[in-house]
Amino acid sequence: MPRSARAGAPADTPAPMSEGVPVYQRAHLTVRARLLTAVIVLSGLTVMIAGGTAFALQAAETDERIDNSLARAVAALRNVEAKENPTTGLPFTSVNDVLWEGIRARVPGKNEGAVTLLDGELKWSPAAETRSVRLEEDPELATVLAAIPPDAPSLPRTVQTSTTQYRLIAVPVMLAGDPGSGLFVVAFDRSAEMSSLRSTFLTYSAVGLAALAVIAVVAWFVVGRLLRPIRLLRDTTRRITESDLSERITVTGKDDLSNLARTVNAMLDRLERAFGSQRELLDDVGHELRTPLTIVRGHLELVDADDPDDVRATQALALDELDRMQRLVDDLMTLATADRPDFVRLAPTDVGRLTDDVHDKARGLGDRHWVVAARADVDVLLDAQRITQAWLQLVANAHRYSAPGSTVRLGSEVAGDRLLLWVRDEGPGVPPDEADRIFERFHRGQADRISHGAGLGLPIVAAIAHAHHGRVFVEHPPANVGSGVVFVLDLPAVDLVDGEPEPVTEMVEYL
Repeated sequence: MPRSARAGAPADTPAPMSEGVPVYQRAHLTVRARLLTAVIVLSGLTVMIAGGTAFALQAAETDERIDNSLARAVAALRNVEAKENPTTGLPFTSVNDVLWEGIRARVPGKNEGAVTLLDGELKWSPAAETRSVRLEEDPELATVLAAIPPDAPSLPRTVQTSTTQYRLIAVPVMLAGDPGSGLFVVAFDRSAEMSSLRSTFLTYSAVGLAALAVIAVVAWFVVGRLLRPIRLLRDTTRRITESDLSERITVTGKDDLSNLARTVNAMLDRLERAFGSQRELLDDVGHELRTPLTIVRGHLELVDADDPDDVRATQALALDELDRMQRLVDDLMTLATADRPDFVRLAPTDVGRLTDDVHDKARGLGDRHWVVAARADVDVLLDAQRITQAWLQLVANAHRYSAPGSTVRLGSEVAGDRLLLWVRDEGPGVPPDEADRIFERFHRGQADRISHGAGLGLPIVAAIAHAHHGRVFVEHPPANVGSGVVFVLDLPAVDLVDGEPEPVTEMVEYL
């Protein structure tokens, strides 16, 4: 039986891992809470470090000021010893007189007191009205002072009693010829000196806590605003389903998170286009292949195997439909790969030679008067094979919709920073209501219906132009020029190698 399932085991016993290391469930904080915690912790540490450092420096400065005052007290006492007794006018011969004169000359400051000891007993102290600290009233301090040996060095020391903490200096006084030993003591109430400093830093602490509260509130809203694109991203991705990729994140800022939201929106655009292309491809394949399959199946079911003519006719029809299906599949594959980065492979191409090659191939299509009306003798970056495929498709359309013996013109020109490749026929043209729809997949004009076209030729041309960052459009020449229609491949003249761009000419001149 596993240890976690033992009878009598506490309900909150952690489940062991296979190695015996317990696994504990930890509460996961949100990004907002973690950022807010980090801000508060860092701000609190900053306040504490700054306050603690300032307090330590101020305390050290206070101790230094006290020690300087104690050093001056020692100097004043030594100065008294060096002078004459003001009563007798002679040098001091009594320790008691020195102590008395030292106390008389000492005016204690704030939180300062003085006292003298003679042979370990308290002797003199300043007048009550001149002092704020009564050293003689603290018995613990008196005990400590009585224990100081007569030859002890005169150095500042700290003494802690139940009353307060003192910072003091004890100066031994001894004179030749006087067996007595005296002790001159000057002390500061260090706790009182520090109380004002502590009060200041208590106020600082209160202000620091209030500042942290304000920082917490401001940080809560600021972090929430900064993380708003993340929340929108989460909510949007939850609403996205396999059949609906239309949701987008609303972006208003210009920071990194807003850029992330824009990137996700762009990714969703690509996914939507990809899924849309897949659905279109499946719909197109199902729609277009169903008819030839039905035709082939119907004829195969009705063929008379004993009639050679019927078998040959059915065979020819089936092969014709299979060829049409093959062309359809090839066209669909071309359209399906049109969005891939490697659909076109740009290379320097001689546009003049490309024009002549297309013209030579066009002459094999049928009885038409094929004319190169314009030739651009420049080298431009483009995919020669794809452009040839698109241009020949326009040429094939011109052949299909024009009468035998009519003229079909084609040409290439550089107009500004654009490369124009065009084909003009003398056919019936394109009805105005179909001019915007002929580049859609499986859209068939009246002639397409007659010739059983699949409606993929011009969409392939549009896809090739789009892959070159260009476009294809249709125009009708002016009435005084004649009938027909003009199809134009408008491409960027990328990396023009040689040749000067030709001026933009009127359509009537080169058509």
